[in-house]
Amino acid sequence: MDKFVIKGGKPLKGHVKVEGSKNAALPIIVASLLIPRGETVIKNIPPLRDIFTIVKVIEHLGARVTYDDKAHVMTVDASSLNTNTAPYELMRQMRASFLVLGPVLARMGEAKVSLPGGCVLGARPVDFHIKAFQQMGAKITDRRGYILAKGSPLQGGSIYFDRPSHTGTENILYGAVLAKGKTRITNAACDPEIIDVAKFLNKAGAKIRGAGTPNITIEPVKTLKSIEYTVSGDRLVAGTYMLGAAITGGKVKVTGFDPSHLTMVNHKLMEMGCSLTYSKNGLTITGPKRPNPVSATTFPYPGFPTDLQAGLMANCCISSGTSHIRETVFKDRFSHTMELRRLGADVNVSSDEATINGVKELFGAEVMASDIRAGAGIVLACLAASGKSEVLRVYHIDRGYNKMEEKLSLLGADIERRNE
Repeated sequence: MDKFVIKGGKPLKGHVKVEGSKNAALPIIVASLLIPRGETVIKNIPPLRDIFTIVKVIEHLGARVTYDDKAHVMTVDASSLNTNTAPYELMRQMRASFLVLGPVLARMGEAKVSLPGGCVLGARPVDFHIKAFQQMGAKITDRRGYILAKGSPLQGGSIYFDRPSHTGTENILYGAVLAKGKTRITNAACDPEIIDVAKFLNKAGAKIRGAGTPNITIEPVKTLKSIEYTVSGDRLVAGTYMLGAAITGGKVKVTGFDPSHLTMVNHKLMEMGCSLTYSKNGLTITGPKRPNPVSATTFPYPGFPTDLQAGLMANCCISSGTSHIRETVFKDRFSHTMELRRLGADVNVSSDEATINGVKELFGAEVMASDIRAGAGIVLACLAASGKSEVLRVYHIDRGYNKMEEKLSLLGADIERRNE
């Protein structure tokens, strides 16, 4: 396994362009299974571990896939789906793989999908998905770790989520575009990635209105057509590099994304003392000598994203006062606090809230990534720490960041990848 070796204390300076959004690319690749004929061309697909995992899943189902990892272009031909079963050995690697339930059920009338795996972030139930498909007339049973669903055709209707669900909203979009009758989703997730998926499906011939709002309406169509589509830039990767500029007191131009997708993050960065200059496809951030303390609560979009909570906490660790972060999205998303303490941070967790007393300096140590975003936050803390740090289990980071160490090196960081 690989690790990062980091010598901290150097401000990040320069320009970084982010690639396509992983959280949009994954559901769009899965959505291509709904297209019964021809090759669908998807551009700006980042070469990440999770992308390669979902490709294995849809190839197992019978799709033909090609991917140019240099041009970041993927083609998917789902003309010949030949199985309705997604096995555990593929599904266990990430939760997003459960998204294949919707397209397989819509295309084939039956689906047998293993319950998913992925990061250890507490309860990440798929109950939302199952309940919604049942409301659409599907008969669903749970047998030996597999969800068995039958419904041909699915029936449109009124679907609601008790809490906005990113993947739940996407899965129901898949089922609804070919259902019998109109579907209305209430309390849908509003993330920019949902808009991206809806744009893809609409370009293919779907009739989806309201994506990006809590109320989405889907008028059914008989079939979808193959298209060419470009995935939007990754706001979460952009936010990570912005937080990197903040924690190191650097100045970084981040492009390739829409900065309006990070409004709450931008506000928190300015509270910390950063200055932001906006451009058409990004922004330039200048970090303070030392961040101000802040308070933040993670919440579904447009709230502060849980995926950037660890990066924000890393900044709070060297702030000039006491910060408070409340985590309301994932129950166990404070695993990185133990690693931050190894670097000398003063962090205390009680229930869903962390209190961070800023210290003047962090010190290098051996630490470990427990999931994608926790790993990224720990790397940021190591960039600010004095001395040498080693970050283990960086395969987690590779799931969401393409060659992070190379991009940080180009920004002036002293970081390299080594084999453990």
